[in-house]
Amino acid sequence: MIIVSGWLKVAPGERAAYLDGCRVVTEAARSAPGCRDFHLSADPLEPDRINVVERWDSVADVEAFRGSGPSGEQQGAILDAEVVQYEVVSAQPL
Repeated sequence: MIIVSGWLKVAPGERAAYLDGCRVVTEAARSAPGCRDFHLSADPLEPDRINVVERWDSVADVEAFRGSGPSGEQQGAILDAEVVQYEVVSAQPL
């Protein structure tokens, strides 16, 4: 399993619009082969932060979906980011 996790920073006044613009991407990801979960959300403490959590069956599934990444407009709105891809070898439900 692949987990992609981290955060994006956008201008505080632009966060809601950025997330609205990600709705189509979120719907596409959730219906993509190998996607177990895809979630972008407003951070409850920092007005400029968007939390990122994705779960995929394989690296190939992530790469097939990701393509060239965010649109130019979305990429331009990101002021800072820290997103990491992890390969998980085992997991257990809590």
